[in-house]
Amino acid sequence: MTLIFLLRLFSILEKIQDELKHEKAKKAALIEREILARELHDGIAQSLFLLSVKVNKFGRKRKLENQEDFQAIKQTIQHIHEDIRQSITNLTYSSNEESYSWTKTIYQSLMEIRNNHSLEMDLQWEIPETRLSSKEKIELFACIKEAVMNVIKHAKTNKIWIEAKETGNGWTCTIKDNGIGFTDKEIQSSKGYGLQIIKKRAKEMEWEFSINRMDHETIVEISKEC
Repeated sequence: MTLIFLLRLFSILEKIQDELKHEKAKKAALIEREILARELHDGIAQSLFLLSVKVNKFGRKRKLENQEDFQAIKQTIQHIHEDIRQSITNLTYSSNEESYSWTKTIYQSLMEIRNNHSLEMDLQWEIPETRLSSKEKIELFACIKEAVMNVIKHAKTNKIWIEAKETGNGWTCTIKDNGIGFTDKEIQSSKGYGLQIIKKRAKEMEWEFSINRMDHETIVEISKEC
């Protein structure tokens, strides 16, 4: 009888321990979500708002309100701001979810872009969530999205490959397309503005950034070595 009682007791204790681990993991995921949302709001969203204010002031001062290029700039800023606000909403609205996966969010966001622009997108994501900090997750996704939108706008192709994987001492992420590519002159011009944004983000995060043209494919690579 004692043995039966102890076995049942151990079974109950094991179940309680598993439930505690699950709750701990759930709480950690929700905290991670809140951190991501706060950093988006306090960092990128506020910077975009200030940029919008400065652009409007500049336009009024220079009397550019009716110029097409100026309106295009305002619309671009507004569009980016709306994307960021939607991302914040997506992170905060479902705080009662069973679990939160940043990797799943990456897939969902990129698949939404794929569907909206009728793209073929091959996505292979193998970087564990624990490998990246909250700041790194935000910045890396911003770089990927910028690279994808750059392909959509300029590459004249509907096929994109995205691969993210661990390396011996870090990780690497590549965005590849089989479009028309960029010349060095275009990369330095406004046409390569998106690439310059990625390069700047990577530099600020102390990541490596490169863009190459090989076998009729353009390859953007972002990597980190520890």
